[in-house]
Amino acid sequence: MGLDVKVRDGESQDSLLRRFQRSVQMEGVLREAKAHQHFVSRGDAARMKQRANARRKRRQKQM
Repeated sequence: MGLDVKVRDGESQDSLLRRFQRSVQMEGVLREAKAHQHFVSRGDAARMKQRANARRKRRQKQM
């Protein structure tokens, strides 16, 4: 599950950092870590999912 970002020839540290951040974003590492930060019971997860679905339906209805 490790991310490998190797330095390319003549690449600056800024562009290397940008590539690393982009790869972390694409892999969803931070999102997963944030989701596992606290325990969420099944009931709470179901409630959150239901609220998200209702919110998404309201937004689609407005368009």
